Amino acid sequence: MQMKIIHPRDQANGQFDDGKIREQKPIGFPGEGSLISRLGPLFYWAWGHSEGPAEIGFHPHRGFEIITYVINGNTYHRDTLGTESVVEAEGAQLMQTGSGVHHAEALKEPSESFQIWFEPHLSQAVKRTPTYSHYHAEEFPAGVKDGVTIKTILGNDSPMKIVTDARMWDIRIPKGAVYSHRLAQNRTLAGLAIRGDGCLTTETDLPLHFMHKDFIVIQTGQSGEISLHASDRELRIFMIEVPTEVDYPLYNKRS
Repeated sequence: MQMKIIHPRDQANGQFDDGKIREQKPIGFPGEGSLISRLGPLFYWAWGHSEGPAEIGFHPHRGFEIITYVINGNTYHRDTLGTESVVEAEGAQLMQTGSGVHHAEALKEPSESFQIWFEPHLSQAVKRTPTYSHYHAEEFPAGVKDGVTIKTILGNDSPMKIVTDARMWDIRIPKGAVYSHRLAQNRTLAGLAIRGDGCLTTETDLPLHFMHKDFIVIQTGQSGEISLHASDRELRIFMIEVPTEVDYPLYNKRS
């Protein structure tokens, strides 16, 4: 099992609307400076913040499946499908961009959110009609195990369904508690610690400490269990699991 901690200095940064929206990007676009360029079909991951009103004007997407998960505040969405929606805190939107769609986003109050791109088989995806879906916070299943709150955003019983093989969770681990995750053979687990610090352990490796804003990447050859331990306060971490390799060609973002 391979484990990496990618510190903020080795992640990319971006901005929109003259810096009104600032982004930390564990997985960025070419030339943005991120050490990780992709993880299997996980193509892009940006963590955005705004301190007040801001806008991203109409721009196009094609082929990719794009999730916006709102952590705090609201996101106001418009697109060329005729959609107008407001995604509230801990809700999400999914754009399956298919043959192509333009969209715009606006923020009217301090906000924090993720935008995450997954790559299906693009030669098939671009033949599909683009769609937009909107999910409220209470629609996502959540449970508590050993004091740890686990909210399933993608996969299992989540109402959000995509073509790409991927799962995603919002996990809150209280001080001193432990969350365990069984990772199957040839899978990759990525996590971004948005609150708190912690420690990562496996069945065979030495403990690996990480801090707030660090990006964690675990890849398996054989199946195994990993554990996350919260340090001196609650650890909130978003985790995404994808296949390490897929059986279709992937877009070369460096070309």
